[in-house]
Amino acid sequence: MQMKANEIDAHVGQRMRNLREMHGLSQGRLGAQLGLTFSQVQKYEKGANRIGAGRLYILASLLDVPIEYFFEELSATPERVAHSYRPVVHSTERRQLEEAFLSIPDNDTRRSLVALVRSLAGPNSGSVAEADASTAQPARRERRMA
Repeated sequence: MQMKANEIDAHVGQRMRNLREMHGLSQGRLGAQLGLTFSQVQKYEKGANRIGAGRLYILASLLDVPIEYFFEELSATPERVAHSYRPVVHSTERRQLEEAFLSIPDNDTRRSLVALVRSLAGPNSGSVAEADASTAQPARRERRMA
């Protein structure tokens, strides 16, 4: 089953929001950097409006991520679609954990840390995450950290 365009728009918008929050930017400030109003940024984040290719390219450059970042975790399988749209907890702890994890320069150390967290989380916590990890591309993570 293939994803619908509006589902992809919502996913890209959610990734945009997560990244904006991680950088500590308001919708208004990000909008100003992109030549948009805060309400346009808000519509992008909710998936109500589609982000054009040129603007997505500029956004990725501003926020220092590869453009692929916005499409990570997308899959046409219903199980993965359901997983990717779970409510996201926007917390200081989550952002701190993500920032600390991305600052680890060694791929083997990051993989070991993921294995440790999975073992602490319990036996059923990694079914979808394990599929994600098996298809992860470490080079992408290294580019984000550089």
